[in-house]
Amino acid sequence: MKAVVWHGKEDVRVDNVPDPVIQESTDAIVRITSTAICGSDLHLYAKLSPIMRAGDIIGHEPMGIVEAVGSAVEHIKPGDRVVVPFNISCGHCFFCDQQLYSQCETTRDTGKLARAASLLGRGKGASLFGYTHVYGAVPGGQAEYLRVPQAHFGPVKVPEEAEDTPDERFLYLSDVLPTAWQAVAYADTPQGGTLGVWGLGPIGQMCARIAMHQGVGRVIGVDNVPERLDMAARYGVETVDFRAVDRVRDVVLEMTEGRGVDAGIDAVGMEASGSAIGSLLQATKLQLDRATALRECMSSIRRGGTLSISGVYTGPIQAFQLGDLFDMQIQVRMGQANVRRWVGDILPLLTDEDPLGTGDLKTHELSLDDAPHAYEIFQKKQDGAIKCVLKP
Repeated sequence: MKAVVWHGKEDVRVDNVPDPVIQESTDAIVRITSTAICGSDLHLYAKLSPIMRAGDIIGHEPMGIVEAVGSAVEHIKPGDRVVVPFNISCGHCFFCDQQLYSQCETTRDTGKLARAASLLGRGKGASLFGYTHVYGAVPGGQAEYLRVPQAHFGPVKVPEEAEDTPDERFLYLSDVLPTAWQAVAYADTPQGGTLGVWGLGPIGQMCARIAMHQGVGRVIGVDNVPERLDMAARYGVETVDFRAVDRVRDVVLEMTEGRGVDAGIDAVGMEASGSAIGSLLQATKLQLDRATALRECMSSIRRGGTLSISGVYTGPIQAFQLGDLFDMQIQVRMGQANVRRWVGDILPLLTDEDPLGTGDLKTHELSLDDAPHAYEIFQKKQDGAIKCVLKP
C-alpha cells in the first residue's frame, strides 16, 4: 500500500510499504477514505526528529471502511464506516474508567525513551497513531490502510442514516472536534461571557464555533493569517491581527473594559510565532522560547478566570509566570483530548444541520500522493491552507 512516511526534517514521502494485518484479537483493518493533516503533524515535520525514525508512517486523523476485525471486536464489522480517534485507548483500565482516555494504562509507552522524554520521568500518555517513538510508535493513518489496535473500543461508527454524507462531516471527530470541545469545556466560560482564542487554525476555529453554540457571549480570536481571520469573522469572532498591533494584551484589555477575558484558550502551542528578535534567535540556531501565544493569552485573562491549553507543548517553558497566575487566581487546565469522552456530545451535531460548520473547515483536498506538497503549504501558510485533507 501507499503511505506518508517520515524520512527526516521537512522530508515526508509517499512510499510503498507492507499492508497491515490483524495481529491481535482486538485489532481492525480500516481502508482509509479520508485523512487530514493536523497542526501537531507539523511538529513531526520540523521539530521532533530526535524521537522519530526514518520509515515511520505518520498521521492521526483518519476515517474509512472496516475491512476486517479480530475475534474480540463486536461493535463494528466489515463494511462499516468509522472514524478512528487519534489516541488509542482500551476503554476498561483505571484511567479509561474515569474517561481519561488520553492516559490509558493499557497503551501507554513506559519504555526508556518515553521516560527520558518526560522531565518527571514517568513516561507519556496513551499511544497515538503515527506520533513518535514516545507515544507507542504506532503506524499512522495517512495511508491506504490502517491497523487499528483496541478496535473493540476505539473506532466510532458513522450512523447508517448518514451513509451519503461527505466524510468531512465526521472526519474531524478523530481529533479537531473533541480537542476543541475539551478546550472549551476546560475554559468554562460563563454564559454570556467573553472567551479569547489564541490561534485560529482548525482547533481555534472550532473552539470559537463550539463556544458560541454553547452560549458564550463574545469570542475574541487572535492570529495573523488573513484567511484564518476572515474565516473566524464569518462565524462572528471579533478578530485581532497580532502583527498589526503593538501588544495584543493591551488591545484585549481595551475590548473588555480593562478587565480581560473571562477565559482564554491557547490553541497554538509550540508552533507560535514570536517577535522579530525571536525570529532572529531562531534563524541563528539559538534557543527560542516558543510560548509567545501562551504568554499573551495568560496576560489577557481577568483575575479569577481560566486558562485552557489545547496547543501541544513538549518541554519546559522558560520563566513561566507561575507567580502572576497565583496572584491573579487563574485556574489552568490542559491536556490531550480524551476523544471518546466527548463523542456523545458532538455526534448529534454532525447528523443535523451542521451548526458547527464542519463543511466549511477544509480548504484543500489532495490525493495521498500530494502529501509532501500539502505539508509544505500548510507549514508555510501558503495558498490559504487552513485544513488539508488527503484522499488515498
